[in-house]
Amino acid sequence: MKSVPHPFAALPLTLVSALTLSACTAGQEETEEAPASSATVEVEVEDNNGTQTINTPPSSVVALDNRTYETLADWGVELSAGSVSLMPDTIDYTQDDSIIDLGPHYEPDLEAVVAAEPDLIVNGQRFTQYHDDLASLVPEAAILDLDPREGEPFDAELRRQVEVLGEVFGKQDEAAQTVADFDEAIERVDEAYDEDQTVMAVNTSGGEIGYLAPGVGRTLGPAFDIFGLTPALEVEGSSDDHQGDDISVEAIADSDPDWILVLDRDAAITAEEEGYESAENILANTEALSNVTAVADEQIVYMPADTYLNEGIQTYTEFFDSFADALEARA
Repeated sequence: MKSVPHPFAALPLTLVSALTLSACTAGQEETEEAPASSATVEVEVEDNNGTQTINTPPSSVVALDNRTYETLADWGVELSAGSVSLMPDTIDYTQDDSIIDLGPHYEPDLEAVVAAEPDLIVNGQRFTQYHDDLASLVPEAAILDLDPREGEPFDAELRRQVEVLGEVFGKQDEAAQTVADFDEAIERVDEAYDEDQTVMAVNTSGGEIGYLAPGVGRTLGPAFDIFGLTPALEVEGSSDDHQGDDISVEAIADSDPDWILVLDRDAAITAEEEGYESAENILANTEALSNVTAVADEQIVYMPADTYLNEGIQTYTEFFDSFADALEARA
């Protein structure tokens, strides 16, 4: 059988090499010139106002819901604008001068959102009432409102918020881990808490102690429903006012709670100002509370210092873990 000569066999070696190199180079150029995919994908998610269609990943994001800041920062989401004035310094966005600050909710510069040219606004909490204004200013932007809805279980609403954000930003795995950490903290409290132990929730502000009602009180009220905590005191007509309800410390003392859960409202906003008094000092120096079981036995659990400006799922996970630590230590 005759052998078939290689097609390059009769060519000089230098020419063979040149042809081979030329072919490789051409292939490499084709690879290098192939454009990277930058296409966005439309996703549909449900928020408080219905079905929202969002191009993901969004190219310009405005964030106005304090509950979402830590999540977005953890995921490396870049902001074009936001209420930087209402962010605690524990959030990295406060160090980014490129973010347009729209100001606090009580005197916002909403017109400044136009310069950000957002395709997505994560709205909610203190800015919920400005939904229509934002829609008028930037009608092309999708507005996502995931603030916990009244009448819905608070813990489920926190899960919903982070899971929807995970869909929008392509961070489903990260969202699942955040929810898993939250659920684990809840499970720890459930296992360690004895319903025979009574619980009081309070906040401190301006050197005063306010009562936070079970179920409705700002921030700590939902904990009573999540864990089935036994209230040391229930006050008729109590509100969800962010400053707490004004009742006497004697009434708190008379209820003799086994545990006191505390939100230091000022820690997030005036801790660096002259005259600030921490919740720890206020409770320790209130003579009427000195013989209360929770005080005498040091069964007081404080929410993270930045809570008042950072009420997202991570804040509650941290607090629930602290509560579980304290319960387990007394078991």
